[in-house]
Amino acid sequence: MQRRHLLQLSALGALPASLGLARSAWAQSTGAIQFGCPVPMSGAFAANGKFADLGMKLAIEQYGKALGRPLAYTVLDTEGKPATAVRKVQEASEQQGTRFFAGGILSSESLAMGKEAEKIGGVFITTAGADEITGKDCNSATFRWSVPTFGAIEQTVRPLADILPKAKRWYTITPQYVFGDGLLSAAKKVFKDKGLEHVGNSYHSLSEKEFSGYLTNAMAAKPDVLLLLNFGSQSSDALRQAVSFGMHKNMTILIAWASGLEQFESLGADLCDGIYFGAQYWHTVNAPLNLELVKRSQEKFKSNPNYSLAGSYICTKLLIDGIIKAGTADPKAVVAAMEGMKYAGLTGEEEIRKGDHQVLKNYYLLKGKPKAKMANKDDYVDVVSSGKSFLPLDQTGCKLG
Repeated sequence: MQRRHLLQLSALGALPASLGLARSAWAQSTGAIQFGCPVPMSGAFAANGKFADLGMKLAIEQYGKALGRPLAYTVLDTEGKPATAVRKVQEASEQQGTRFFAGGILSSESLAMGKEAEKIGGVFITTAGADEITGKDCNSATFRWSVPTFGAIEQTVRPLADILPKAKRWYTITPQYVFGDGLLSAAKKVFKDKGLEHVGNSYHSLSEKEFSGYLTNAMAAKPDVLLLLNFGSQSSDALRQAVSFGMHKNMTILIAWASGLEQFESLGADLCDGIYFGAQYWHTVNAPLNLELVKRSQEKFKSNPNYSLAGSYICTKLLIDGIIKAGTADPKAVVAAMEGMKYAGLTGEEEIRKGDHQVLKNYYLLKGKPKAKMANKDDYVDVVSSGKSFLPLDQTGCKLG
């Protein structure tokens, strides 16, 4: 029996290559449609990755199948490093035939994965913020759900300057990579438009945890507003240290790109009180899809969805809806189906702009409320304002072939 089995395997191995390819194509067309969730599951941004994993899981389980085929996914730990992220996407493509990817927390890894997705003939959708993703480095394989850095600043710095007309002096603390530079560049434009004085900036690395030196420099400049342009645990660490120095008593503090509920939970109500935050998503938004997601999240995880979970959920959902609309899992057809798609999203009516694959959606300015005024354990903030701000297509630098 063993010898006969070995001869059968040998005979199969000797089949013409074209027949082998046909068998492979048949297996891919009838087996599970594979998704990849490339996010940092280790390192400084691991908390964001953990919730992104839950978001994809929720979407995959909700649909179960598409075009009569089961849906499956694999988490790919990018470690927040572009080279690692690219390698994980390559491996998923080669070993599992994965062509659909939703993830990327950091802009640097997302830019690299977008290029790799185009190379392998896949589709990649991200929640990263650098303008280049749907700007000069755009490509046909890459989509972005989150508002880019331009819109985040337009919907936080500009309205806050209107709310605080006497706050003329602004100091910035910025992570030194493409995302931070994008936020800083957009902020400088608003400063100029509004006649605000930029009294200083401190750059820091992506591995920084100690911000006292940068905060000391900020205090010496005597700003009216401290604008934090970092993200995740770094913005939390910077805020904790700023509050410990009593800076919140002498100036207004704005975190332009907060990660929402997960960040507020780690900070606590006392640290959030009176602080302004920019956010892509907030779970109280009165939109049908969001209300449905909140219900699903509470049933499945006994908690409200945060930004990392919600972003991953909607990105995965858009890919699945694209596959269903296209009537095939062929990536090129899915890309075409997603272009121009208008749908009821987590923030209300959303649209994927065909010319640069940017989702047009709301961005929110939030303000932390006192603990005594919290209606429930997740009621950390009030929504101050919201709106859509995007560069016109001819100013993005995107040229899709």
